Amino acid sequence: MKTIPNAGGWALLPFLVFVLSFLGTGLLLDDFYAFSAPVAVVLGVIAAFLILRGSADAKVAALIRGCGDSKIITMCLIYLLAGAFATVTAAMGGVEATVQLGLHLIPLQYLALGIFVLAAFLSTATGTSVGAIVALGPIAAGLAAESGISLPLMMGALLGGAMFGDNLSMISDTTIAATQTQECEMKDKFRINLRIAGPAALLTIILLLLSGFYAEAVVGAGEESAPLALWRILPYLLVVGLAVAGVNVFNVLTIGTLFSGLSGILAGDFGWLGISQEVYKGFTGMTDIFLLSMLTGGLAAMVAEAGGIDFLLRKVKGAIHTPKTAQLGIGALVGTTNMAIANNTVSIVIAGPLAREISLQFGVDKRKVAALLDIFACFVQGLLPYGAQMLILLSFTEGSLAYFDVLPYAWYLYLLLLTSLLSISLPVKGRRKEPTGLAEQKGKVLKKAA
Repeated sequence: MKTIPNAGGWALLPFLVFVLSFLGTGLLLDDFYAFSAPVAVVLGVIAAFLILRGSADAKVAALIRGCGDSKIITMCLIYLLAGAFATVTAAMGGVEATVQLGLHLIPLQYLALGIFVLAAFLSTATGTSVGAIVALGPIAAGLAAESGISLPLMMGALLGGAMFGDNLSMISDTTIAATQTQECEMKDKFRINLRIAGPAALLTIILLLLSGFYAEAVVGAGEESAPLALWRILPYLLVVGLAVAGVNVFNVLTIGTLFSGLSGILAGDFGWLGISQEVYKGFTGMTDIFLLSMLTGGLAAMVAEAGGIDFLLRKVKGAIHTPKTAQLGIGALVGTTNMAIANNTVSIVIAGPLAREISLQFGVDKRKVAALLDIFACFVQGLLPYGAQMLILLSFTEGSLAYFDVLPYAWYLYLLLLTSLLSISLPVKGRRKEPTGLAEQKGKVLKKAA
């Protein structure tokens, strides 16, 4: 089989073309979503064909191997199912029902606390922080205006809750990317992740609870809302329950989508053909991340075969000497990547393979690595002034808030960083015996590095 000749550090240039084209366009236009990320990857692939040595046949073969890698295809299929579930459940009123339930249960002086909890549940159930912010942003801004609660506090609580769910959700694309690149089970990553994010969320709740004692609510904030429809929340509870129970993610999402679809049909939200249209809408909504993951896998394979990943690994290893510094290095790697491209999922897809190599060499639990990849990517994404979450959140304030107004109230994200750094200094309890073949894989990595 023909291979691409080793180019060492030069093999990283196509990857840099991808990152810098996406970053440069975003900075130039002041819009990091104006230039499609999949197109930026295509530029990187073109650069690989022009820069890397070797025959065109060898480069095409490497590209196809990377695009068709089993982990990449698995990840892409999960994306499609997650999109179908989210779209069908939203179409049958799941999001609105969740919001209405929260508004019925939240006392006025604890609106910020309620928004945090509601955003955390909604983003965990739907797997998207942007979706939670879009759904709750107008409500949070309106309630702040009517109740006298601090608008920056409300928006900071919304941001924190949304990122909590994005980080932990079983159907979040960040969770899917992190677990697939590290070859671990979602339920295992969830348990480790919860040990880190749980205390941060609890401390945030305490702070928001204390802030409620000093909040002054005015008359008029407690208007009657729409009637509750608790049954519309059942699909979210079903998916979360099945996922935590360890049911295969394909089965979880399929069962959840069918349950939502049948519930919507019985309620008259859509017909039999309508559910197929909603499913397809969910599929097409995942087109960007589907293409991005597949093409990034192909580009990564070309760069790796030309020696780029080995070169980068040797450089990163120079600053890593222990499992603790390995974890810090992995966090810094995915965080820095996310600063460049303002997309936490893409950052995990890019940094994941290298993080896997580092974890094998330094004996870091792959469950912990998956959690750290997701945590550091979400932490950086939530605080980026040019990230989708912050931009959308600020748009609901109609210019009354600026980025630096919200920043001091992003309590959850700062506490998440603190608990993450503390977790790095502590071992993971109950570490499992490594699966068959991992020792041999470690040996190959060490031999290659030598």
